[in-house]
Amino acid sequence: MDTQKEALRRIINTLANKNEELQHFLDSIDGTRTGLQEESCRVMSELEAELEGLSSALEERGAQLRDIIKEEKQRKEAELQRQLSEGNFALLSCKELLDFANQTLTITNEEEFLTAAKQIKERVTMAPAFRLTTRPMASENMSQFTVDFSAEKAGLQRLNFLPVPRAPEIDASGCVVRDNSITVAWRQLSDTDGDGPVERYELEYRKTNLNTSLRATGDACWEKICDITDTQVTISGLKFDSPFVVVRVRARNKAAAGDFSDAVAVETRAFNFGFDTATAHAELKVQGDTVTWEPQGVKGHDARLRGKENKNSSRSATPSPNKTAGSRAGRERFAGESYTVLGDQEINGGCHYWELRLLADWKSVNVGVAYRGSLGRFDQLGKSTSSWCVYASQWLQSSLAAKHNNRAKALDWPLPQRIGVYCDYDNGELMFVDVDQLRLLHLFKAKFSQPLVPAFTVWCGGISVATGLQVPSFMGNFVSTNRSPSADQ
Repeated sequence: MDTQKEALRRIINTLANKNEELQHFLDSIDGTRTGLQEESCRVMSELEAELEGLSSALEERGAQLRDIIKEEKQRKEAELQRQLSEGNFALLSCKELLDFANQTLTITNEEEFLTAAKQIKERVTMAPAFRLTTRPMASENMSQFTVDFSAEKAGLQRLNFLPVPRAPEIDASGCVVRDNSITVAWRQLSDTDGDGPVERYELEYRKTNLNTSLRATGDACWEKICDITDTQVTISGLKFDSPFVVVRVRARNKAAAGDFSDAVAVETRAFNFGFDTATAHAELKVQGDTVTWEPQGVKGHDARLRGKENKNSSRSATPSPNKTAGSRAGRERFAGESYTVLGDQEINGGCHYWELRLLADWKSVNVGVAYRGSLGRFDQLGKSTSSWCVYASQWLQSSLAAKHNNRAKALDWPLPQRIGVYCDYDNGELMFVDVDQLRLLHLFKAKFSQPLVPAFTVWCGGISVATGLQVPSFMGNFVSTNRSPSADQ
């Protein structure tokens, strides 16, 4: 009995699933039918509107042509009427003069005859008949207004629905990756019948880890760029935090958009890292790409820190970086006077670049690289052989210096707000750049023997770090002009 019930339950469950599947199918069919009806009505309405517009345009053009013919007819009639009037007047004058000449021949008095003959001669000289052209100023020919609509008729007979544009073809060799921007180029394919005019293009892109499956990174969705009128576009301001960016493009005309082109994966490798929170000093708060100094036991930042004029009261409110005790929790966490945090990715070869931006109310910042394995918990950046950095401070007075092996070199340059760090591990080059002014701040030359990690020290205020950046093109000038044996070691 139980076995039969269980079998019946399975049958019921199968029937219920099939019933749900059929219901979903019927709903889908019904929705498709409704959509078909609505879409066909829309297309029919658009067709009627287009035909009405075509008829209106034809009628408007016909009216213009009729007006041209009427104007030309009126112009020629007026010219011929003028010539006709002038000719009739000349003919009448000529007849009168002829009659007068015939009468003069009958005069027998010599003196009267000579006087009349002189008058005839003068009147003949001034007669309108001798000043009037006998060529018609206008002709009856109106053949220049003959119309031939055979081509238009053939075009109307070929009138058909606007075809959907074919998918473009991305020119992989024409795709350029530069300064965290991607320029994508493509060409529009057409068949023998033609696809009609393409009004614009739409491009979509998303990040991916594999160029074979073209799968998106995580839950990444397609980003869109619409209303492109050229056959290329530049995607700017990207963060290259994945090995590839997949792009595809489609053409759109008045009717609709065509199919997307085959997706193309563009390589976008760059140096990506985050902050290793396990190393962060207890008084440093790491949040995303920012680090802020939050001293324990002090609520917020005293506003008096912002001016040198109140430096005594500032010192009483916020301890000096040389006098604040640090937490000793965690074996990897920096402590004591080393308000430091490291990056979570190592550099063991190649060229890498990242940037640091100083946030409001900052007072003292170090940015550089270090040997993770050789940097002690209480070591400060630049005070050992295992770290290289640029130090910026506006505590009491402004200062900028390059530090390594407990030696500091003052840098004669205003405090930058954005510092770029370029590390060429293989050539042993570490450059610091004022990004806003495109000025090389300092160049370290070293023979790196261990993996490096980005390193930062923050006391008072905060910083934000930009990663996922390619080595920018402007670094090429600094690299080519500053490689010399005399560079600092």
